[in-house]
Amino acid sequence: MNDLFIIGGTLSLLALIAYQFFKPKKRAPLPAFPVKWQQRLQKSVRYYRKLDEPEKRRFEIHVQNFLQEVKITGVKTKVEDLDRLLVASSAVIPIFGFKNWSHYPNINEVLLYPNAFNGDNFQTKGKNRQVLGMVGWSYMNGKMILSKQAVRKSFLQGGKSNVGIHEFIHLLDKMDGAVDGLPDYLLARPYSVPWLHLLHIEIQKIRTGKSDLNSYGGTSEIEFLAVAGEYFFQRPDRLQKKHPDLYKILERIFNQDLDDDGIGK
Repeated sequence: MNDLFIIGGTLSLLALIAYQFFKPKKRAPLPAFPVKWQQRLQKSVRYYRKLDEPEKRRFEIHVQNFLQEVKITGVKTKVEDLDRLLVASSAVIPIFGFKNWSHYPNINEVLLYPNAFNGDNFQTKGKNRQVLGMVGWSYMNGKMILSKQAVRKSFLQGGKSNVGIHEFIHLLDKMDGAVDGLPDYLLARPYSVPWLHLLHIEIQKIRTGKSDLNSYGGTSEIEFLAVAGEYFFQRPDRLQKKHPDLYKILERIFNQDLDDDGIGK
């Protein structure tokens, strides 16, 4: 009987999360998307560049909605339009496969630091500045911190890593109440066990130097999801070739079938 109550409570929690995630939200009418913003996205965001015209319009609407709802604050740095667009793109890309996506209910502000910062005291000068992004906890709940320099580099250099996408995947993982590398509301139950099985195999490969995934993904299940996810969006062609099983299950998690150009079909 207790097990039934636990299962029922879990399902109710997931249903509530799904409702908060996908429910329609009243918003102010959106202005026309500035042509200069389209040009900046076209130049700087490969994912956007490979979309067809209708999907570009949908992407732009999501970017505007995000910027309406989430404040982006510069800390000892100036926030430019490019920075706003790249942060918003980082948020939109992981959930773009969900047509009814509405908003992130668990973030209200992104703090943009000039470069790497100290994860303990958030200092931007001195030693031990190795953190490029993090999702806030405790008194920082509802906030995310990103390095402006790292966000720009992630998009403009186009490697396997993307700090903004990485942190927003953490935010998605957090939405079911447990940051554990298992996004319950995104992954259908029949695929949970295969995902966890594959996750542990891949983590072991990372730890023994037999994987091209970022070594940071081998530190925990939490980091593996974010590292694998950013690789999926940044270099889907390479991930599909080197890790076909991982690629297939990430398609299910993010509900996106990426072609070898790196965009949803």
